[in-house]
Amino acid sequence: MIDLRLMKDKMLETLRKMKDLKILVVGDVMLDRYIFGRVERISPEAPVPVVEVEREEFRLGGASNVANNLSNLGVKTYLVGVVGADYGQHIIRGLMKSAGIEDLTVEDPQRPTTEKARVVSMSQQLLRIDWEDRRSIGGRVLKELLERLDVDVDGIIVSDYAKGVVCQQLMDRIKEKKVFVSIDPRPVNKHLYFGADLMTPNEKEAKQMGGDKPVETLGWKLKEELGLKTLVITLGAKGMSLFDREYFHFPAKAKQVYDVSGAGDTAVAVLTSAYIATKDWHIACELANLCAGIVVGKLGTTPITLEEVIKEIEEG
Repeated sequence: MIDLRLMKDKMLETLRKMKDLKILVVGDVMLDRYIFGRVERISPEAPVPVVEVEREEFRLGGASNVANNLSNLGVKTYLVGVVGADYGQHIIRGLMKSAGIEDLTVEDPQRPTTEKARVVSMSQQLLRIDWEDRRSIGGRVLKELLERLDVDVDGIIVSDYAKGVVCQQLMDRIKEKKVFVSIDPRPVNKHLYFGADLMTPNEKEAKQMGGDKPVETLGWKLKEELGLKTLVITLGAKGMSLFDREYFHFPAKAKQVYDVSGAGDTAVAVLTSAYIATKDWHIACELANLCAGIVVGKLGTTPITLEEVIKEIEEG
């Protein structure tokens, strides 16, 4: 039987140790825009709802949401990625500064800042509009990006949304740093992840990479095929499964699932930082499960906060 008091003490101690870490996040930086309004009529121009805008919010998304989660938990966080020469980059840079994230992003005037705009009414998403360029980076931008990896850190998280930043040259340079490397993957780039210390696909991504098999069979297949030291498959409302020296399943901690946006970002941030701090995968998974359970109870891409994690541990 698990000693709950001991588990709580270990998770709180892990949070304290995480404040001594320095972690670099590399990947696809995004701006998430939320347009909130009310719908009371249908347009006379077409059979579509008319949204009367009440407010607008900007949030860090993609790799920058991973960095935001880390920084909120007290980790010294660096972010390497690409932004456009547009208004979106200024909003992202301002949000990163407010979050205490060390900005190592590179401006590329040939592409827009990746932005996802969501129109929401009565807590229901009506429409999403994306601005993005998925071509692989190269030339000056890639050169600058590789140069900005030259920071002294305890670990690196590669947050891959397949928008062109994560490529073979980038992964080769990351591996040269000889630090702990974790990957939040996209199946299309599967070939780039060989030998990672940790990979954290969700169930759909894992099946796209390894076939439609039971999770336990699938996990061992992917771990061996990609030469991974550790694999964690996140399973949404079913929790997460750990494949290390042995297999272990962690049931979900969510009290209610409201919106899964950003849950994967939170999971990889907490799994990576907690493991580096403790070298204990069970503690890392328990804490990541708890944190993911908090963020899925919120609307949209919302990072975890240290205060709510501590409260959840102490009251849970």
